[in-house]
Amino acid sequence: MGGYQQLVRGEPFRTKFRNGFERPEAMSPGQPARITFEMPDIYHAFRRGHKIMIQIQSSWFPLIDRNPQKFIDIPRAQESDYQKATQRIYRSKNFPSSVILPIESKK
Repeated sequence: MGGYQQLVRGEPFRTKFRNGFERPEAMSPGQPARITFEMPDIYHAFRRGHKIMIQIQSSWFPLIDRNPQKFIDIPRAQESDYQKATQRIYRSKNFPSSVILPIESKK
């Protein structure tokens, strides 16, 4: 496809809600955490030869509010609250990562 890319689905998810919306929890820097996230289906067909890219990022500004990278009430964040953060995806025997895609073949 000559390098063409198309956003098929974008679904913001704040990890502070990884264990439920009732009890937000901060992430611990440098500590792996299990995050299970199911995106709503969009019934998109990928043709033979297409590739899928998955991006995991801590901010999607200006589509979503800025992320101060601190466990605070974001609408009340001051400029001094914003800091750098490193996002890591672990891929090892002890910390496996995976993406599960439902596949339906066209008949």
